[in-house]
Amino acid sequence: MAYAESTSPQNNHILRTVDVQKSFVDPVEVEVLKDINIWVDKGEFVSIMGKSGCGKSTLLYILSTMDTNYKGQLFLADRLITGLSGNELAVVRNEHIGFVFQFHYLLPEFSVLQNVMMPGLKLGKKSKEEVEFDAMKQLRLLGVDNQATKKATQISGGQKQRVAIARALINEPKIIMGDEPTGNLDSKNAEIVFDIFKELSSELGTSLLVVTHDTDFAKRTDRIIEMADGRVIS
Repeated sequence: MAYAESTSPQNNHILRTVDVQKSFVDPVEVEVLKDINIWVDKGEFVSIMGKSGCGKSTLLYILSTMDTNYKGQLFLADRLITGLSGNELAVVRNEHIGFVFQFHYLLPEFSVLQNVMMPGLKLGKKSKEEVEFDAMKQLRLLGVDNQATKKATQISGGQKQRVAIARALINEPKIIMGDEPTGNLDSKNAEIVFDIFKELSSELGTSLLVVTHDTDFAKRTDRIIEMADGRVIS
């Protein structure tokens, strides 16, 4: 797959935007993101905060390559992602970006292990046996390997979110993106998830970018990107 190279000398950026703008037309044009220039470095744990409607989720949708209808440029690992085809972006997402949402989105008819294996099988770079080995490794890392054979419906909410994190890690992504990943959890499980993220960042060098309303969560990340009215204000 061919990418255009970034001209930036800042080659430690895992994710970077240049003048990203986004508008909705319904029925008149409304600008919802204005000149967004942000970055996330390798191993950095960054949170995005702001009031509802400030553009956080819209921005995350662009950063995750799911929304391609914007102006400006998006770089992943210093390679230009903007302008790639839908099929190319699907490969980028599966290989380089892990996702953890407020809701776990585990498939109830499959086991915990099968849920974690799915992105690895879809990527197709390893045999089923290798993917299963990797999936068990991630489940052990997250302390839920003893739940591997259970259906996703048979484990607790906190365990489901840890399984979702294991699934996000299966292809060893360059960055994990989270949209309110602790929003449905009680304080104890929210703390567990934060500690997992912190360990991924500090010990494994995984980059994380998390949208959150939780001020206590954000204050303990490496850096906060604060948004208001479609702009980055700090």
